[in-house]
Amino acid sequence: MADQKVRAARGAIRVAEDASGSVLSATERLLAAMLERNGVAGGDIVSVFFTATDDLRSAFPAEAARKMGLGDVPLLCAREIPVEGAMPRVVRVLMHFYTDRPPDRVAHTYLDGAESLRDDLG
Repeated sequence: MADQKVRAARGAIRVAEDASGSVLSATERLLAAMLERNGVAGGDIVSVFFTATDDLRSAFPAEAARKMGLGDVPLLCAREIPVEGAMPRVVRVLMHFYTDRPPDRVAHTYLDGAESLRDDLG
């Protein structure tokens, strides 16, 4: 890891409904896409921070990461700021990991309608 640096990738996914299975499967899909797009293995992850909008109450998004085998990675969930007019049913992720990629090569991942949250990345 001598030539690797800690980088951060953002991601978000819109969840179809507030049901435990929907929250967990959407979060797992988002995490898998973030790992794949950035060439990151589980051992390279430093930490993962999750937020969920107020209307998602059925599951902790971090549970999906644990089910993927990331139980040794520090995981934290928090409530997204409830801004009026914000997109509903969204899980957001901030993942820190070791990589040799420069910052402009880190892939940020937005899925299932959440792409509109970051039009600048399109």
